[in-house]
Amino acid sequence: MLWGHGTFAMGDDSMTPGMQVLMKQMEELRDRFCSDLFDRRDADAAAAAMAVGGSVQEVPSGAGGTGADDVHRYLSQDFLPHLPPDLTHERLSRTLDTRKLVDEVEFSFTHDRELPWLLPGVAPTGRQVTVLAMSLVRIRQNKIDAVRTLWDEAGLRRALGVDTLGATGAHRPSSAA
Repeated sequence: MLWGHGTFAMGDDSMTPGMQVLMKQMEELRDRFCSDLFDRRDADAAAAAMAVGGSVQEVPSGAGGTGADDVHRYLSQDFLPHLPPDLTHERLSRTLDTRKLVDEVEFSFTHDRELPWLLPGVAPTGRQVTVLAMSLVRIRQNKIDAVRTLWDEAGLRRALGVDTLGATGAHRPSSAA
């Protein structure tokens, strides 16, 4: 997928021209960040799009970083080296306002490696899977201030055939004897 195919149409009569330009810039910034990560796998370029005190967080695993150095470390050491080589993504929808942008994205890949940022402690299964994610991006002064990505961990665990309760902190009910 090319991240550069935005959904915002210039010329919308319900917004001022200034607001239209601002929202188009937000889309371009987000698309470039995603392309740097998932297409080029370039932590330096992705981190350069972040605000100095910006943060990245994967939910529910809690992986991520806060601040320029920590975000760069997370992207370059914890995230990118563990991305499956056949990972593909398709944006299903996008919603934005003047400060936030939300993408609904479907990711597909072969689970051929550990994914500590997504499924800590789950060994590779070799299965081809598709998982839904919702990503909220907050923009401040033409920089990404925060990225929060909520992954459908339960659906992913079901598709992989692994324990659906293990990593979420949920507890199995004790069986009656």
